[in-house]
Amino acid sequence: MNIRIDLFQSVNTIFITLFALACTLPMLLVLVVSFTDEQTIMQNGYSFFPEQFSLEAYKSVFSSNGQLLQSYSISIFVTFVGTLAAVVMTGMAGYALANRQVRYRNRLALIFFITMLFNAGLVPWYMINDLLGIKDNIYALIIPSLLFSPFNLFLVKNFMQELPESLLESARIDGANDAYIAFRIVFPLSLPVLATIALFYGLGYWNNWFNAIMLIDSENLYPLQYLLYKLQSEINMINQMQGIAASNITAPTESFKMAIAIITIGPIVFLYPFLQRFIIKGLIVGAVKG
Repeated sequence: MNIRIDLFQSVNTIFITLFALACTLPMLLVLVVSFTDEQTIMQNGYSFFPEQFSLEAYKSVFSSNGQLLQSYSISIFVTFVGTLAAVVMTGMAGYALANRQVRYRNRLALIFFITMLFNAGLVPWYMINDLLGIKDNIYALIIPSLLFSPFNLFLVKNFMQELPESLLESARIDGANDAYIAFRIVFPLSLPVLATIALFYGLGYWNNWFNAIMLIDSENLYPLQYLLYKLQSEINMINQMQGIAASNITAPTESFKMAIAIITIGPIVFLYPFLQRFIIKGLIVGAVKG
């Protein structure tokens, strides 16, 4: 019996190790290439062990006209504010749907569920944002994505339903209102699921470029992802021009693009380990129970 268990654990460890390497090696390659000399890349291609390292790509990134740093600050601000507001809204909605004293809470949950299956479309979305004046300003990067995701809402609802009802009843007997119970009792106890949806919302805001395409005209409001989208479009255009006649135009280098990728994913990579234990617990309890 012990031999079978040891064999299973060994096979499982090998499989997990190989899977982790398969996920990690592409990111490691991007990191190495970003520090590789451009001439070396052109001669030998991508390599984990380049012949010559260089910091020119990062020097080019940070010595530009400041657009990158401006876009970086915009993305950080939008991600922080938008994630915080979305988590609070989702938590409050989840508390209302999990509260047995709220009338018609099951019907409200059905309405939220319908939005997972149907949506009004792009044109009404744009018209509403334009009508509300949410265009070419910082609010255009926050408010259109602020409405909570039904999936996240039901995660929070299911998690809060598992909290002891006697605890909430004791608070009500002591004179606590719903706002006090939600923010001082339920939210602290629901930290795992709130951290989980915070990562989901944070990833959504950090990677969002669609709102900028549709609603932003000013360059000083470009988020980081939209700036990268424009950079890639310009690279493709320049390469096409080179193929036709413009041989004197130099496209951005491969190491430059890899450096941009590393700078982009950096905050998310460093944030995830701090939220990992909350995310696992929040997903398990919020998705399985309820």
